[in-house]
Amino acid sequence: MNRSKQIILNDEERQPCEIWTRVMGYYRPISLFNIGKKGEFYERCFFTESAAKLQ
Repeated sequence: MNRSKQIILNDEERQPCEIWTRVMGYYRPISLFNIGKKGEFYERCFFTESAAKLQ
């Protein structure tokens, strides 16, 4: 039997996750974006092939 334990972390044990994205051919962390570029990033729509199929 596969019994998985739930892992619970205290806030002191957590660390922030840095998100990187490609802009103009270079990968950069979102934390370095200005307020306008951050807004553009969060408004992006992600492409999925199944949603783009013609009927």
